[in-house]
Amino acid sequence: MSSIACDASDATPGADKTLLRRSLLATRKSISPACRQDWDAELGRRVIAWATLWTDTHPDGTLGVYWPIRGEPDLRPAYAELAARGMRLALPVVVDSDSPLRFVGWNPGEAMVKDGFGVAIPASDVAATPQALLIPCVGFNMHKVRLGYGGGFYDRTLAPSPRPQAIGIAYACGLAEFDGAAHDVALDAIITETVNL
Repeated sequence: MSSIACDASDATPGADKTLLRRSLLATRKSISPACRQDWDAELGRRVIAWATLWTDTHPDGTLGVYWPIRGEPDLRPAYAELAARGMRLALPVVVDSDSPLRFVGWNPGEAMVKDGFGVAIPASDVAATPQALLIPCVGFNMHKVRLGYGGGFYDRTLAPSPRPQAIGIAYACGLAEFDGAAHDVALDAIITETVNL
């Protein structure tokens, strides 16, 4: 695996999450294709290892995954392997700007369509209720608080209790110092290409 690292240490402009988000997205965009390929492969291995343990206690569980956009880690090969092992997967669908995400059952290779945001979603509309979610992070802090794109979709999805187990997915260079807001829900764990928190 490549030892080249992206550095976001200077990308922590205090409490201004808009500037922090912009800086972290620029850092993520600057990752070379070779590094991205290596890091995605390692992240995929780590996700498969986590999911293998998770299925020991949730043998009939559904895992909510995400379709990569804007330079997010691409775990689609890992999804294919998990599906081949019999794991049920689901992808999120945006209902509207003020609602939690809705999840739809999905298998790699099934037909996809674009939603109103241009994100690929399953063409079928079979509702699913995941017991765990893989959640992409623009950034994260040592308290496992996620910085996303600012729409609050995952915050609203995780607000009700009981909630699914929430596993953040990020490149290690997304680690930043910032304070969580009152509505932020800390993740249960974060998996990166170098460390699991």
